[in-house]
Amino acid sequence: MTVDNYPLSIINYQLKNMTLEIVSPETTLFSGAVTAVTFPGVDGSFQILNHHAPIVAILKEGVIKIAADHFEISKEAASKFTKVDEKTYTVAINSGTVEMNDNKIIVLAD
Repeated sequence: MTVDNYPLSIINYQLKNMTLEIVSPETTLFSGAVTAVTFPGVDGSFQILNHHAPIVAILKEGVIKIAADHFEISKEAASKFTKVDEKTYTVAINSGTVEMNDNKIIVLAD
């Protein structure tokens, strides 16, 4: 089946939401669908968007900026986040690693 001459598999791929999970030694700080995430990389900041190529990177002390259409942050983690606007939050980290694969971002943060 096609829509406007595009196979449904391609349309479903393009609509698949990118997910982010930020895990600290104490708890999971965030888990949900996001539209963009900016990281403090050791060689400078970088942004990951939907369907980014697989990547693994080391993070330095700084701020992770998260853009999403909807945020659900646990009460335990809420104090760690700063609201920038209705669709953007930030969270400070000391260091960490990030992996992006198959449209899923996992951050191990200190």
